[in-house]
Amino acid sequence: MARLLTLMTSQWADLDLDTMCKTAKELGYDGIELACQGKHLDVKRAATDMDYVQEVKDTLAKYDLKCVAVAAHIIGQCVGDYNDPRLNNFAPAELADKPDEIRAWGIEYMKYTAIACKNLGIHIVTGFVGSPIWKYLYSFPQTTEEMIEKGFQEIYDLWCPILDVFKENDVKFALEVHPGEIAFDYYSTKRLLEKFKDRPEFGLNFDPSHLQWQGIKPHLFLNDFIDRVYHVHMKDAAVTLDGRTGILGSHIDFGDLRRGWNFRSLGHGDVNFEEIIRVLNAYNYDGPLSVEWEDSGMDRIAGAREAAEFVRKVDFAKSDVKFDAAIAN
Repeated sequence: MARLLTLMTSQWADLDLDTMCKTAKELGYDGIELACQGKHLDVKRAATDMDYVQEVKDTLAKYDLKCVAVAAHIIGQCVGDYNDPRLNNFAPAELADKPDEIRAWGIEYMKYTAIACKNLGIHIVTGFVGSPIWKYLYSFPQTTEEMIEKGFQEIYDLWCPILDVFKENDVKFALEVHPGEIAFDYYSTKRLLEKFKDRPEFGLNFDPSHLQWQGIKPHLFLNDFIDRVYHVHMKDAAVTLDGRTGILGSHIDFGDLRRGWNFRSLGHGDVNFEEIIRVLNAYNYDGPLSVEWEDSGMDRIAGAREAAEFVRKVDFAKSDVKFDAAIAN
């Protein structure tokens, strides 16, 4: 049986929920990964107002869509980051340039997210945790091991009270390993999971696109961390280094052809999705495959429709027999 095919709605936050659901259905999706932004999901209302919860459920039912995960990336970023003016785009306008209040808002709303999920009958939240040490990525001025460990500990201390609420509500948090997060590649992920080894409600949202351009083979990452993978994004990226372009992006915006890499619609990049499906099959992953559609060089309607078709084709079932069983004596 094919896995549930969903569309992550963050990149469609300009649409109201009804239009979003109608669009997802028309594009060929079985469900949506509902973003906690725009007009898609108000987590405070969903945590406190069961009439609103029913409205959301009714809208999903109207279009025969399932929702088994919500996306709380921008809220979670406000927890681990601090005193960054870019967070003004994520937090309520009245909190602009108030870092303590932005962090408090992020913590409060992540807790609301867990309760909202319980009310909606959802058990997975994908998202970010932020990072107090991302600015130390290149170790100059000199960066000590003590500074790095302090950052990992700070994330643990900030998120444990949030995870307590997740645990109480039978909801798991799935971190998307991503530049700008405290876990952004293989070994930073290994270190973070060791830090959270006593918190099984903390796991991963596997997204191969962020690994691909860093030179990490996504299927190897997936294989090694599969026991903590609670959700899977389908997203592609293409590396286009040409002797002038750099892997760090040169402060050039996404979509610009001068960049050394860009996100691409599924099937138009370098990610080997067949190897990913083989790992998922080997470990009996039966969760959703959620398309996070990002491609600044392609129309999103055409791209998201094509992406749905791509996933349906690549999501082959594992064999239930040995291929040579029929020739045995």
